[in-house]
Formats: sequence, structure tokens, C-alpha cells
Amino acid sequence: MFVQEEKIFAGKVLRLHICASDGSEWLEEATEDTSVEKLKERCLKHCAPGSLEDPKSVAHHKLIHAASERALSDSRTVLEENVQDEDVLLLIRKRAPSPPPKMAEVSAEEQKKQEQKAPDRDAIFRATASLPSYDMDRAVVQTSSRDFQTELRKILVSLIEVAQKLLALNPDAVELFKKANAMLDEDEDEHVDEAALRQLTEMGFPESRAVKALRLNHMSVPQAMEWLIEHAEDPSIDTPLPGPASQGEGEEAAAGPSAGPSTEDDEARDELTEIFKKIRRKREFRADARAVISLMEMGFDEKEVIDALRVNNNQQNAACEWLLGDRKPSPEELDQGIDPESPLFQAILDNPVVQLGLTNPKTLLAFEDMLENPLNSTQWMNDPETGPVMLQISRVFQTLNRT
Repeated sequence: MFVQEEKIFAGKVLRLHICASDGSEWLEEATEDTSVEKLKERCLKHCAPGSLEDPKSVAHHKLIHAASERALSDSRTVLEENVQDEDVLLLIRKRAPSPPPKMAEVSAEEQKKQEQKAPDRDAIFRATASLPSYDMDRAVVQTSSRDFQTELRKILVSLIEVAQKLLALNPDAVELFKKANAMLDEDEDEHVDEAALRQLTEMGFPESRAVKALRLNHMSVPQAMEWLIEHAEDPSIDTPLPGPASQGEGEEAAAGPSAGPSTEDDEARDELTEIFKKIRRKREFRADARAVISLMEMGFDEKEVIDALRVNNNQQNAACEWLLGDRKPSPEELDQGIDPESPLFQAILDNPVVQLGLTNPKTLLAFEDMLENPLNSTQWMNDPETGPVMLQISRVFQTLNRT
């Protein structure tokens, strides 16, 4: 009895589950040394007998190992591809490659890219060659913008003086400003900078003491920290600050009974002046604590840093440039009003909307707030009472500035 040589030296026979793309399934036996290409030919012969007449049919199909989701290489054997007994193989047709684009389509795509491309320097010069040239210096534009901010501050300083004189003539001015003062007290009592408070509490200070220190030092973290250290042994450090009600009672008690009708107007005027001073103190500039620390770390003195932040509306980068530059405008210039005889100031005072607004205590409060906190201008511009006044001031300034 003769046995074929390949049968004697054949590898282990594997039973493989084959699944075709048309849904048919069958078992295919193959030895471990069978090439993947040969196995693929046998699978195609089983599911599509006539397909082998096309020599490219084998190359257009592939076997995929279902468990590992990988395509088997035609040049390797079943053993090299680590195919095991009872494994599932998928016989699928390869996806046909997309045809290359036609020349017309390529040209259209390139044309679209060229249309969306930004013009270069030469193209801009060619397109604007017929336009008249203007010598516009950017430094001049920046200076004009800075002059506007400086002039606006001077306008507010002068309008505050006018508003104080007009409101002093109002018989109800004292009561109105007492209410305004009380409102400011409530705002101060309720508002505490959470970031500043968190910084102090993380240093180990009790929250109640940190709140009190921040209120006494206008939310300045360095000053509040110094106050807490200096008053650590003070027995009254935990005593809460007096509220607006107790302050009002103290002021009334200090005022005492009226001396008589002859001095009543003088006392009212003095009381109004004191209220103005209190409002001004509450609206005074508060430097950004982080900006102060950052600029002082650069070697600048604390007073210089606060002046720089005040001049530049708490903007750290602008304050640094001011400190390194000619320091114009100076902090003293910020408190100077506009010339009362200037055409600009006369035009503003002649505006009916401004005249009416100056008799409103809220307008004076808005001017005071914008004077020390310019970033709050947007809030007052959107206010129905103070917004029209600010709009008219801006229009008058812009009109005269252009002429």
C-alpha cells in the first residue's frame, strides 16, 4: 500500500468556518501549511465556481480573521497568520479604489482655492493704486484716544462741582443724599471680594476677621493682611463693624437739635457737604490687589504702582508702560477740571438733557463712580436716568472734537 508523500508530511488539519458576503456559510478543511491565497481560491471555488475563470478574481477578494478583525496576507500560511481550529474567516470583496479625478474637476477645485485665498501685498497695491494716499500715524491715533479719556475725566470733575451747587439749592437734597449714603453703606456691607477673602482664609485667618479687614482696607489683600497681623492681639478685633443704621443714629445724635431758624440753612448746607465728602471717600479708587503685587515685584514703589493703576483704570499692562514711560498724564492732572470758560464746557452746560440730569442726585453718584472707577461707565450708560446724560456729553465732545 502506497501513501502519498504530501499526506505523510502534511501539517495539522484545521476545520474553519467560512462566511461569504452573500450570507452563505460552510466548513473548509485546510492544513497549517496551506497558504492563504490557496485557501482563498478554494473558498471562491465553493461559493462562486465560475469566478476563477477571471484571473483577477482572487486578487479582488480577501480573507478576514473575524476574532481579531484583521485581513490575512496572501503570501503567508495559515499557521503564520495564527489561525486556529474552528476559527471564523470572512470572505469579502475588496473595495474598488476611487477613480482619479478628471482634469476638469481638478481645475475647478484649484480655481475655488484661488478664489478663497487672501490677496498678497502686490495685489493690494494694484487694487488701491488709484486711491488717494493718507498719511495716518498710529501714534497720533493712540494719543487722540488717550486725550479723549483725559478730557472726559476733566469734564466729570467740573460737572460734579456744578451738580453739587445745584443740588445744594434743593430743599430735599439732604434727605436724598442721606438715602444715597445709606445705599452705598449697604453695598459696601454686602459686597466682599470672594477671591480676596479666599486668599486670606487660605493663609489661616478666620473668615469673620478677614471680611472685616477687607472692608476696612477697600478689598486690598496686602493691606488687609497687614491689618490682621497688627491687630491680632487687639481684644476688639472680633467686634463687627457698625451697620448703616447705627451710623445714621450716631450722625443724628451728633447733629443735635436745631439752634434756630437763622442757622437752619447753614447747617443743612454743612451737612450736605459732609455727605458729599463721605460719598467721595466711599467711591475712592481701589487698586487691583493682584496688579499691585505683580508691579511691586518688578521693583516699583507701592505709591507709584497705585498711581499708575489709577491713571490707567486698573489695567496692569498699561500701568507698567506708564511707569516705564514719561508718566503722562500725572495723577495730579486727574483731579483737575476743564476750563469753565472753554467752548466745550459751555456747550455741555447748554444742553437741556445735561441741565436736567444735573438736578438728579443719581447723576452725581454716577459721575463720582465713573471718576474713580472708569470701568463702571458701561453700567451708567445703560441706566435709563444717567444714560441719556452721558450720551449727550459724548455727542457734544465728539462734535467739537471733529471741528
